[in-house]
Amino acid sequence: MIKHQSCLNQTTHVWTSDLVLSLAAPQLTISLISMLFNSAVIFAVVYSKELRKPIFILFCNMAFSDLFTSSTGFWIALLFITNPQSTISGSKELLTAYAFYTMSILATIYNLVLIGIERYLAVAECLRRRWRLDRNQILGMVLGVWGLSFFLGFLPLMGWNCLDRDNASALYSPLCIDYLIFITIPHCAVVLVLPFFTYCNIIGFLRKHKMAMGALGQAHATYRLAEIQVARTSIFIWLLSLLSYTPFFAGVVLDITTQQCPNNFSMDVYVFRNLTAIMITMNSLGNPIIYTLKVKTLWHRLRFLKCPSSNRIEVQAIGKM
Repeated sequence: MIKHQSCLNQTTHVWTSDLVLSLAAPQLTISLISMLFNSAVIFAVVYSKELRKPIFILFCNMAFSDLFTSSTGFWIALLFITNPQSTISGSKELLTAYAFYTMSILATIYNLVLIGIERYLAVAECLRRRWRLDRNQILGMVLGVWGLSFFLGFLPLMGWNCLDRDNASALYSPLCIDYLIFITIPHCAVVLVLPFFTYCNIIGFLRKHKMAMGALGQAHATYRLAEIQVARTSIFIWLLSLLSYTPFFAGVVLDITTQQCPNNFSMDVYVFRNLTAIMITMNSLGNPIIYTLKVKTLWHRLRFLKCPSSNRIEVQAIGKM
């Protein structure tokens, strides 16, 4: 079924002030706290000489994308308070907010993939040293992430929108259904499949070399422990993102598969849509909490994040076992 603009304009939902405030207040509060926490992470990484390793650059980039997501979520919540019906019928202001929101979410997804790749290469660094990602390569990839996210996220502002056209989304109008399909399905597969196989390989690698770790010297064992703990931190971040974004993807899939008029959806569906936004903001708040709880245990081990060259031959010998 293809929705027409006249269908989108014939909405019968009536938002009560109590319902609007009950949905917007948590979003605004969590967004503010998330912006504060992620700003603290960015400040700590930028101004600390000890946190210049590639993984911490990616953590900083993740905090920046989370800061962007939280601030955009705050913006959308304000639009929802001032004109809740516009989140169903669509508006130019909402289209702009959705473009920034999409860009920040895409940046988060790409960064999750980069973290997984970097962790695999870091854990296997001494065996595959020529594949190690250095600081400049990471910075280049970070710029590429934001460039691609900006391009894909701002496609609706470049003309791919349904402000005055048919086939608009019922839940995320004025975004088009075909744009949601183009953005959601491939990136859902990316965030699910690539990090999953990457972390499975990390776990397999660590199990394979469990016995070898016990035979290493104390310094190298400490280095390896630091890399493992950061890998576990990365896995927690991925799992949190998976749990937080799954409801959002489910709502988009519902919108894509049904393609109904907005008045055919019950108010519960739109409440669920707003709750998915709160879940995404919770993810943006949860990530810096994970950094705080996990990374601080690595603080005194950061000097071992680079495998000493004197141990390279020893570890290469172990890798051949």
